Amino acid sequence: MPMTVAIHQASILIVDDQPANVQLLEQVLADAGYTQVSATTKPEDVCALHRKNSFDLILLDLQMPGMDGFQVMEGLKTNLTDGYMPVIVLTAQPGHKLRALAAGAKDFISKPFDLVEVKTRIHNMLEVRLLYKKLADYNKELEATVAERTAELRESEARYRSLTELASDWYWEQDENGHFSKVSGPVLEMLGFQVAPLDGAVAVTSYGGWNEVERTRLRAIIDERQPFLDFVFHRVNADGNKQSFQVSGEPMFNRNSRFIGYRGIGIELTSKLK
Repeated sequence: MPMTVAIHQASILIVDDQPANVQLLEQVLADAGYTQVSATTKPEDVCALHRKNSFDLILLDLQMPGMDGFQVMEGLKTNLTDGYMPVIVLTAQPGHKLRALAAGAKDFISKPFDLVEVKTRIHNMLEVRLLYKKLADYNKELEATVAERTAELRESEARYRSLTELASDWYWEQDENGHFSKVSGPVLEMLGFQVAPLDGAVAVTSYGGWNEVERTRLRAIIDERQPFLDFVFHRVNADGNKQSFQVSGEPMFNRNSRFIGYRGIGIELTSKLK
């Protein structure tokens, strides 16, 4: 919808205890093309009316018997759903202008009315108000989109993890400094690290027996941040039995192409051949 059309269709409430002022403003707004204009001479009704209709603009007289405009604005503060008070105050007292702005009003119109000023300030106020609402709606849509995409990514990651567990005997991840953040299986032993359980138990050092040439080659590939596929490891256990392992891995980068770590999977070939 074009902005000019949206402005003329905005909902406006006139609040003034003087019927003559209400009629004048209604006529001015009608002549300017505004189609959704309401009015009341009872300030005590404003909060309930705004709660029901969520006006885009309230033209609020400050000097009214029983409940003045400042008291109305205090009541509106507990009645706002988005924290924005769409109020232009109407006043003949110059000293009230700054006080009204400090109380939350967005602008003021002086009495007696200058019709050009009235039309200009109302138009400008509504333009800002509608842009504010448009931005708020966009932010809500953006939050919903982000939440939806995040849910999709989590579902995708869960499927990936599930497939990884089915397709491999172990999985590992390193951060950008080479520290292991996720580990299962004998990968730490392969790379020459002390093996520490992830539950915080005391670390133990398992028997080595790894082919040092193969282990050195793999660590060099990782240091160069290169991917590797089906790299085969060999190991001789303390009882003389031989084991073979196959490992694949890839470097990880963020959207700014900065290196953030490694991840990989592996299987024990020995058990697969039995």
